[in-house]
Amino acid sequence: MKTGGKKFWLAAAVIFFIVVASDRAQQATLDGVNSLHASSGFTSDMYFEPPHDQQVKMRLSGAEASPLPDGLLDVKNLKVEVFNTNGVQQLQALAPQCTYAPLDGVASSAGHLELRSGDGQFRVGGDGFLFLWRQSQSTLVISNHVQTVIEAEFLKP
Repeated sequence: MKTGGKKFWLAAAVIFFIVVASDRAQQATLDGVNSLHASSGFTSDMYFEPPHDQQVKMRLSGAEASPLPDGLLDVKNLKVEVFNTNGVQQLQALAPQCTYAPLDGVASSAGHLELRSGDGQFRVGGDGFLFLWRQSQSTLVISNHVQTVIEAEFLKP
């Protein structure tokens, strides 16, 4: 197949994915509008699979988001919240800045990240992170100066 044909099918697949994804999840929004040119109030939600498909599974938000080349966003004051099906927050991650790839579900930064459990008894912090999430699985890698704090009550039987 010629390179042009491969590019056509790749573009068609990407467009199909975007159309299908827009039926299931809220798209990345800035100031409540589907626009990558606004500069504040960024939020992107991921929902649980049925039967809990009305419940937010994860919310990525920021105080400010600026467009970068290749569809990336520079997010300031990143906040990632993960919820269980009854809406209780399981964990929260905070970072002053990250680069977010909305179509890939990837947030990364060389900067600092603080992660804490919903009850506050478990905390992890460090510099440099890669956060990848999919509907079925999420992965967080913190690369440098990692510190973990476990509250004593967390360890009690």
